[in-house]
Amino acid sequence: MTAPTSTPPNSPPRRRGLILAAWLWVGLPLGYGLYELAHKATQLFNA
Repeated sequence: MTAPTSTPPNSPPRRRGLILAAWLWVGLPLGYGLYELAHKATQLFNA
């Protein structure tokens, strides 16, 4: 008898690089947009 594995034998390979790239594709513009929003909001309310 063999030990149970954590993934089924027919599962696709892990794609950590693709997942990381997808998070960066969305996360970097989102972070920049939030930074610009905070910057412009402080200018608006401190004027």
